[in-house]
Amino acid sequence: MKNHEDAEEVRQDVLLRVFRKIDAFRGDAALSSWIYRSTFNTAMSRLRTLKYRRPAEVPHETVFRTDPGDPGQPREVADWSDLVDDRVLRSELRTRLVSALTGLSQIYRAAVLLRVVQGLSTEEASAVLGVKPQTLKSRLHRGRLLLREQLADFADGLAMRSVA
Repeated sequence: MKNHEDAEEVRQDVLLRVFRKIDAFRGDAALSSWIYRSTFNTAMSRLRTLKYRRPAEVPHETVFRTDPGDPGQPREVADWSDLVDDRVLRSELRTRLVSALTGLSQIYRAAVLLRVVQGLSTEEASAVLGVKPQTLKSRLHRGRLLLREQLADFADGLAMRSVA
């Protein structure tokens, strides 16, 4: 992306798309590959549209003009990119996710951890667990549904927060 703000918007769009479309994920490849491709497509689409609509960039001198109280010192613009509430939400999400994973029965937890967290292919994960690939896919699907149920109230908070 051309700037930090556009990259942040792409990141948020992809996160929302992954949340809304996770049930469309077939499991043919690693979840990370699916998310990467979605990110790439979203970024390319945004670059195409911004090429025609991008406002003029703000000159560097305007952003870092000197402070009227001390003319020799440049005044920096506040960096709002890493807000405290974002760190708190990420930490809470991590805690809730670990708790939800721990609450899954072993057969679903193993399928989710091998495929989603460790990034193994369906064939690799089914070989590790000693089950047929279709059995693994069923367990993975059921595990995702259970996780989605357990994290639904947290996800609603994220959706409400992104609108504000």
